[in-house]
Amino acid sequence: MPDLPRLNGAIRALESGKPAFTTFAPPELGTAISLATTAYDAVVFEMEHNPYDITALRHCLQYMLNRGQIAAAGSVAPAVTPMVRIPPNGGENSQWIAKQVLDIGVYGVVWPHVSTVEDARNAVAACRYPRPEGAPHFHPAGQRGDAPTAAARYWGISAQDYYKRADVWPLAPDGEILVAIMCEEKRAIANLPRILKDVPGIGVVLVGEGDLSQDLGHPRQYEHPTVAAAIAEVVAICKDAGVPCGHPHVDTKNVDAVLAQGFRWLMAAPVPSYAALERGRSASGR
Repeated sequence: MPDLPRLNGAIRALESGKPAFTTFAPPELGTAISLATTAYDAVVFEMEHNPYDITALRHCLQYMLNRGQIAAAGSVAPAVTPMVRIPPNGGENSQWIAKQVLDIGVYGVVWPHVSTVEDARNAVAACRYPRPEGAPHFHPAGQRGDAPTAAARYWGISAQDYYKRADVWPLAPDGEILVAIMCEEKRAIANLPRILKDVPGIGVVLVGEGDLSQDLGHPRQYEHPTVAAAIAEVVAICKDAGVPCGHPHVDTKNVDAVLAQGFRWLMAAPVPSYAALERGRSASGR
């Protein structure tokens, strides 16, 4: 397919120097349909703390496709890029789950609790197809099994074009798959400089504020000096390595501060609007 455009909206934003605005969402059809017409660059279907239901995820991906949006944009990709946070922690080495979600067409995988170089290498390798030793961008050597039919069809391209684009960004400049690792422990922060130096292919480091604050002894006390200092250290390490850092709890109250701190991957919780109900109750005197 000539002149294949950038398909991953989150990568498109990051490549252009802009922050990527994303959100976590449960793998539910109604949520998928409503998010498909928003201005988010990507949605991360949350399957770490929600049940791992590959069928529900497949349905969500299909219901995010909007023919009108695709025709207007002149692109085969959904307007909001679907990704998924998988259940296993980085040290569990459960590559089969990454294989399953990639095979149905997601454009990125968020890996919880990646705390060592080995964890990070496993995360990237699980999202890459094997290639001959000596090929460009060989390391980390790919471990993903070959079954591209469903994913290529969902992406709207041929299997051969899928092979060309189904690699991890930014290691592969044309890659459409984003590997995000979550930094959620003190040891993860200590190991992060070496992780980002030794493991190419990590697209985003997402701070897991909740688990990190637990590990530091101050559960969900994000303004506590110890927790705030640890978060700032992660941001600084990512800046030095040139890797986007992600914040998982962005809203209208903290977005300016989060951007000023240097975060480039912003996750905002989708907030349902009940404005019509509230206006109706007010008008009726209730």
